Amino acid sequence: MKFLKILCIGCSFIFLSILSSNATASEILKKTGDAFRSIAKEALPAVVFINVESTIEVESQTSHPFFRNDPFFDQFFGRGWRQFDQPEKKERKQQGQGSGFIISSDGYILTNSHVVENATRITVTLSDDRKFDAKLIGADPKTEVALIKLDKVENLPIVELGDSEQLEVGEWVLAAGNPFGLSQTVTAGIVSALGRTDTQLTEYGNFIQTDAAINPGNSGGPLLNIDGKVVGINTAIMTRSGGNMGIGFAIPINQAIAIKEQLINHGKVSRSVLGVYIQDVNEELAKKFDLDDVKGILISDIIEDSAAEEAGLQGGDVIIEFEGKPTGKLGSFRNKVASTPPNTIVKLKIVRDGKYKDIEVTTRAMDVLTINDISEEVSDTLEKIGINVKSLDSNEAKALKLNTENGILISEVSEGSSAWRAGIQPGQVITNVNRKPVNNIEDFSKAIQESSKNDSVLFLITDGKGSRFVVINIDK
Repeated sequence: MKFLKILCIGCSFIFLSILSSNATASEILKKTGDAFRSIAKEALPAVVFINVESTIEVESQTSHPFFRNDPFFDQFFGRGWRQFDQPEKKERKQQGQGSGFIISSDGYILTNSHVVENATRITVTLSDDRKFDAKLIGADPKTEVALIKLDKVENLPIVELGDSEQLEVGEWVLAAGNPFGLSQTVTAGIVSALGRTDTQLTEYGNFIQTDAAINPGNSGGPLLNIDGKVVGINTAIMTRSGGNMGIGFAIPINQAIAIKEQLINHGKVSRSVLGVYIQDVNEELAKKFDLDDVKGILISDIIEDSAAEEAGLQGGDVIIEFEGKPTGKLGSFRNKVASTPPNTIVKLKIVRDGKYKDIEVTTRAMDVLTINDISEEVSDTLEKIGINVKSLDSNEAKALKLNTENGILISEVSEGSSAWRAGIQPGQVITNVNRKPVNNIEDFSKAIQESSKNDSVLFLITDGKGSRFVVINIDK
């Protein structure tokens, strides 16, 4: 009853507010409905249904899962017994569905990367039920943006792109798409929050939060403002039931546009780094660093031989503007830097010793070489060891409380592998291979290649709390 009373009080307040205006309540509601109807009429022709076919490998049930990954039995039979118990692999086709929206009359379509992940065939159904095969131009799982294209089409309806930087909390937004395969669906809500970087949905997230209903199948569809312009790409929901619970997330369209341009021009996304360790400014730090406001990004340290060092940035500098705009919080600033193409001159406004200073920095390319880029021989050796690796960036190094970015981050460990049996875990960092320092993927690749003909390899592993040497057998 208490909730109902509060609700009624709120309703009375809204009703009285409406009556106090010159227009009647029904007229205001009718105008709101007219606006929604106009948005839907203009935008829906450019919203498409995406069907994806993919092929995955699955294990058959003919092997012995009880024994397969248990190192206990190795003590009695040795590792050689496993060759008789390798799980049989079979290919299986699966289908997925999602949404997208046309951004050019010649067939470019924006969607989510998870919608088209591992696709062997992509079929797009337009609002008039015409079907076309689409090709993948490129996908960026780190931001969940993907670009596909229809060939030999012209004069397609498009939806106009807006400016997500102009969004404010409380604005009306509409989510369009194909939830549960129900095509041409629109839901309404408001912008609940901006700059959500702590969702753990993507590595470079900066999401718009909305209560407009988003459900499975909405992924990749447009989030529209009251002017009918796209301000985001619907991506995910926070849910306990599997359906909408009033918390949905969309990628800001400005971020998606920057990714789209790189996918068109290069087919992949290259990211930038400044070479700094950073942290948010709180009230105590603001006083200590003579800041007028509690805002900005504090540089705690500079990486040697980095773009930041070359530009003259120093530990203790506070960055308050990036390219003429406020830096925002840590995650937002990191995303802005990363989404800037490498070798771009960016303008920073900093506070140093209580004085404002403008500094130009030429960004450098992030080391993005991964296991997929290294030689087949090295890839084969890592598969035998049972690990996958990636470059270590400054934020990951900071999270692990490392005082250096030198090293290789272990991103995956295969259950039952040599690495797994040796106690190696994802999130640990390899800093030495066979007593030789490895500063990056290139160093690591060379060291692994030299070890490929041996029976084992020596790693120096750290997790931020301490370091230890580990001998890893290379399964033949």
